[in-house]
Amino acid sequence: MDDFKLKNGSGRLCCGGCGRQNNKLNTYDWLADIPGNAEEQDMVEVQFKNTRKGYYKNSNGLHLEKGDIVAVEASPGHDIGTVTLTGRLVPLQMRKANLKPDAEIRRIYRKVKPVDMEKYEEAKSREHDTMIRSRKIAESLGLQMKIGDVEYQGDGNKAIFYYIADERVDFRQLIKVLAETFRVRIEMKQIGARQEAGRIGGIGPCGRELCCATWMTNFVSVSTSAARFQDISLNPQKLAGQCAKLKCCLNYEVDAYVECQKRLPSKEITLETLDNMYYYFKADILKGTITYSTDKSFLANEVTISARRAFEVLNMNKRGEKPEKLDDEFSGRESQRSKDLLEQESLTRFDKTKGGKNRKKKQKGQASQNNASAAPVEAGNGQAPEAPKEKENKGPQGRNNRPQRPKGNPAPAAPQAPAAENAGNAPQAKAGQEPRPNRNGRRNFRRNNEGNKRPERNTNTDVQA
Repeated sequence: MDDFKLKNGSGRLCCGGCGRQNNKLNTYDWLADIPGNAEEQDMVEVQFKNTRKGYYKNSNGLHLEKGDIVAVEASPGHDIGTVTLTGRLVPLQMRKANLKPDAEIRRIYRKVKPVDMEKYEEAKSREHDTMIRSRKIAESLGLQMKIGDVEYQGDGNKAIFYYIADERVDFRQLIKVLAETFRVRIEMKQIGARQEAGRIGGIGPCGRELCCATWMTNFVSVSTSAARFQDISLNPQKLAGQCAKLKCCLNYEVDAYVECQKRLPSKEITLETLDNMYYYFKADILKGTITYSTDKSFLANEVTISARRAFEVLNMNKRGEKPEKLDDEFSGRESQRSKDLLEQESLTRFDKTKGGKNRKKKQKGQASQNNASAAPVEAGNGQAPEAPKEKENKGPQGRNNRPQRPKGNPAPAAPQAPAAENAGNAPQAKAGQEPRPNRNGRRNFRRNNEGNKRPERNTNTDVQA
């Protein structure tokens, strides 16, 4: 056992009570640092596969600690397990497990040897194949049962079959077939859905390991009334655990909710004011506040008041009096409450900034699309539209009308004579240069009367000045 001295010299810090956290039903030994606890090793707790535990007598006086692998007495042969608890806490755990005083307690033989570990590993390697084959045998016999797990004894002479069944199953024929097939002694043990989930293990919706796999051994029946007392929506997908049964944690706080509900008025009581009649809508049981509505079916003109204020209004209505407002007292208290300015309690506080950035990007993209798709204003009432400026003409037609610069350093071309009268002041294509094609692959040039090529002009000749 490791001891760590405290800096102030007041004592020592013992970590001997901590065990391996990967073991199911791990127990913290809170009596490990008490003087004389290590010497009391008459009874030892030994854990086997998954959640199966047993209590054995250390008749040989072996010095055992947590994590030691020992060979214990079994019928027939011996079994291999891991020591999970020693000292004064073992009798308390035996009392918790409801072991009778006159029950037969088996003993520990020895610490394991290499030969024992070889047999143990060989037996464990056959468990999965045995489970698959046993399921097929049970299906062929027409038994309404599910074999969930198979556990071999440490010496390989015995196999325990864990099964789940809704009704009583006659598996006498199944035991004969399994004994002939696997040549071992067969033991059938029925378990429930919650016990199966504990043997498999897993992570619950709360983010912690399952209670049935860590500390819970006694399973109490859970009903939907526990969810009603806590005002939880009766959604079977949220109320059910990994065992497909109601979650055991529904019973943890139901007593506190029942006590708090006694301080609230009944749901059938209505409150009357000078203006309206208010009906019960919802309540925060632990906080002691009630929300009333002016309509029975949906929330309208909601008013949230305290339970004390609700009883005051109720007593006033019994005396034939009606207050002006329903939330006279509670409105002042609500303003004094501290607000979560930093939104530390919000689960979506990181999603808002990301959504703001995406919203800005979308707005910029929509603005650019609107500017690009804006059409020119058509002329009306016989008036000619204004000719677009050359600098503002940024479309593909305007880009194709521009003369292309020659690549490299070609020889300067002689100035070309002006074209015919209908050519106007249109720019001419330079010698040795091909016009740039537009999107349709066409050349934006046409021939005039003299056969010379000139670019098209964006002028409307149909409109008279």
